Amino acid sequence: MAFRKINFSDGEYYHVYNRGNSKQDIFHDKEDYERFLGLLYACNQKNNFKSDSLKKDEGLFNVTIFNPLVSVGSYCLMPNHFHILISQNEDMGISKYIQKVITGYVMYYNKKYKRTGSLFEGKFKAEHANTDKYLKYLFSYIHLNPIKLIQKDWKEKGILNKHKALKYLQEYKFSSFLDYTGVNRVQNIILNTKVFPNYFPKQKDSFNEIIDWLSYKE
Repeated sequence: MAFRKINFSDGEYYHVYNRGNSKQDIFHDKEDYERFLGLLYACNQKNNFKSDSLKKDEGLFNVTIFNPLVSVGSYCLMPNHFHILISQNEDMGISKYIQKVITGYVMYYNKKYKRTGSLFEGKFKAEHANTDKYLKYLFSYIHLNPIKLIQKDWKEKGILNKHKALKYLQEYKFSSFLDYTGVNRVQNIILNTKVFPNYFPKQKDSFNEIIDWLSYKE
């Protein structure tokens, strides 16, 4: 599961994403989302473990992490794709990490839904966030993704109901936006924002940034 057109460098930032084969859904219920979130945390280590053998009530968040492969700055899971903003802590860290996450999830998914074969659309993709402006934009872009679920054309036409859109983001549990707004939950430990620029020194800063983007229109 190597990348095709990009070489990862330590200390740099990357937007990693992929979607289901033929745009099919990869998450069907709360359990699916929670398994992937658990893998985002538990796979961030050199050691291997059989994630598919873990019982639901054991919890992937109970795994102890030593020497994490990457630092995750933000993420969002959507019904048929995912986004992760990431920086690697060692050579090949991103490739190793994403491979472990996807392999673990496919094992879980195929067993649960009694299927075989590829789940994701080829090799996962990545873009280098090589400017400060683009890197800061990615935090908002990733966190705003769920709005597409209630208004697909919001970028073109603008948000029809800003209050509804903001409320939806605040209630969407499968994104790191909640962690940036001070919600205390177990998923907080997926993130390690210390290696990223401190664009949002206060919780209200990331919140206000999202509010500004809700007024955006192409």
